Amino acid sequence: MKPMRQSTLRRQTKETSITATLELDGTGAHSIQTSIPFLSHMLELFARHGYFNLTVEATGDTEVDGHHLAEDLGIVLGQAFAEALGDKKGITRYGSHITPMDEALVLIALDISNRAHLEYDVVFEHGLHQFDVALIKEFFAAFVNHAGMTLHIKMLHGDNAHHIIEAIFKGLAKAIASGVAINPRETGIPSTKGVL
Repeated sequence: MKPMRQSTLRRQTKETSITATLELDGTGAHSIQTSIPFLSHMLELFARHGYFNLTVEATGDTEVDGHHLAEDLGIVLGQAFAEALGDKKGITRYGSHITPMDEALVLIALDISNRAHLEYDVVFEHGLHQFDVALIKEFFAAFVNHAGMTLHIKMLHGDNAHHIIEAIFKGLAKAIASGVAINPRETGIPSTKGVL
């Protein structure tokens, strides 16, 4: 029987309180409760389209600003992926996806390399009611730093902010699912260095 690739993490600060449970080899089952409803919705899409089982309970000082909670969610989810992957033995490592969402088209490419780097090429012509679209970049910056992942997000087309962001999260789910998948031909760590 293969080992379960899962993790449970808690983060408690003066600004946020977050608990997350992640299972990489899931069915997309999810229960997401954060004090940023739009971000909750994006994480639901992420879990469903990546077939990750994901439970998140998160509150924060959103009466001040959404920044602390968005960043800390990125930290916790990045740590959850890193912990669930363990030594990364047998993984495919790379993943990419081009995702359409109506007029929006987004390219995601990633390397689960233990080298944190984010390239974020997204321009919003319009914002969203009750959500600061700048928080998306903050979320992903924190996520890659703690997941140990190189991530490229490039908007190829789009003008509706909701569609663009939804395409990003769905594409990321597909790309990560590819990267964390077990490659039956890989007997060790997928690197000439022998370690990631």
